[in-house]
Parts: sequence; C-alpha cells; structure tokens
Amino acid sequence: MKVFQLDGEVALITGGGTGLGFGIARCMVEAGAKVILAGRREDVVKKAAEQLGPSATFVAYDVTQMQEAPRMVARMSKPFGPISILVNNAGINLKKPAMETTEEDMLRVMNTNVIGAHALTRAIVPGMIDRKHGSVIFIASAASLFGIPFVVAYSAAKTALIGVVRTLSTELSPHAVRVNAIAPGWIESEMSATAMKNDPARFERVLERTPLGRFGRPEDIGYAAVYLSSTAARFVTGSTLVVDGGISEGF
Repeated sequence: MKVFQLDGEVALITGGGTGLGFGIARCMVEAGAKVILAGRREDVVKKAAEQLGPSATFVAYDVTQMQEAPRMVARMSKPFGPISILVNNAGINLKKPAMETTEEDMLRVMNTNVIGAHALTRAIVPGMIDRKHGSVIFIASAASLFGIPFVVAYSAAKTALIGVVRTLSTELSPHAVRVNAIAPGWIESEMSATAMKNDPARFERVLERTPLGRFGRPEDIGYAAVYLSSTAARFVTGSTLVVDGGISEGF
C-alpha cells in the first residue's frame, strides 16, 4: 500500500487550522507528509500545528492578499523544503437570498475562494514545473453540482473552481503537475455548523437527502486528498472527486 504514502512530500494547506483544512492536514501527516498550515488567524494555525506534532508548521497568511503570495511562498518553503502539494481549501460562505446579494458580496466571496486561490497557485506551480512533480487540489462543493438556495455567491465561486481545474490540468499535465478538485457534501465543521444554526428544517432536509444518512467527517475529505496527492492517483488529473454521502445522486 506504499502507493498511498506521502513520504517526502511537503503540503501547503490553506485554511488549515480548523475544519476540513485541519482534517486534510491530519490525514496527510498520517500518510507521511510534512504539512504547512496557512490561515489568517495565527493563534489558530499555531495551535493546530502543535497538535499535529513535528511534521507540521504554520504561517499566518490571508489568501486575499494576492500581492504577498510570492514572498509568502518563499517563507513557507524554508522549514521543510519546496512545496509539492497545494491544497486550496481557504474559503468563506455567505447565506443570503440571491436578490439581496450585492456586487460587493459577490466580489468578497470570489476573491477568497477563487482569485486568492489562483494567485497562490501561480506563485507555487512554477517550482513544481521545474521539479516535474506536483499536485494541486481545489476544494469545490456540493454547491458546484446542484442548486442550493441562498448561497448564490458561494455556488458561483465553487463552480468556478471546477472550471479552473479543467483548464489548469490541461496546461500543467505536460509538466507532470496534476490538478484536481474535491467536492464535499455536508461535513461536520465550523462552517456547516454556522450554516445550520437556527435552521433545524435545513438540517433535517440534508440528512433526508443524503443516502448514507449522516454528515461526513473532515477525515473523509482528508483521505480523498491523500489519494489525489499520492502515486495511486498518478493518472488522475482534471477530475472532481465527489465526497458527499451520495447527496448529489440521492433523492
């Protein structure tokens, strides 16, 4: 089963201090990778790195500060060496009726989920190209796959990421850099808890529509990310791996 190991890999995970990001980091450490947790709140990513042990470090970084990306990548590479895995996980949600969602709302969500992720990818991928080795993962969403009310900005951003994956994968494949997405369904996390707060009807509707009858766990996404970054997925690029308990196919 060594094809699923990540020994010798260095993974940068944005939004790595909590929720899905921390779950991904924990699974990658378990698979043998060194991980760098990036997030806006230094105290949060520092605590998360300490929980993961000597295979983890952290950096305070806001993905919306696009002009800082090249400098931050140089700083991030110092503890463990060049970054070979990038997980663009940092994101924000917005629950608001579409007709009340302003241009400013749309831009704020797009800047974090799409533009910031692209800027960081641009800063890291040249090194992957030089080394002829790399894996880039974007965290999409079930909102990329079917209509969910009151999340028009989030849905637009997460759907855009799938288009980014398709284009980047075709451009980078000749350089042995693979690009994929993971589309989670409803996962037990801080973001999902906020989305479901004071909305028990929505919570019950999600469970009713999910064939597996439960929310996913962060490690469900983490092991999917390990697979996509490993030798086991060496012929997988341009794909969106749906990890949603069947909700996108269920009734």
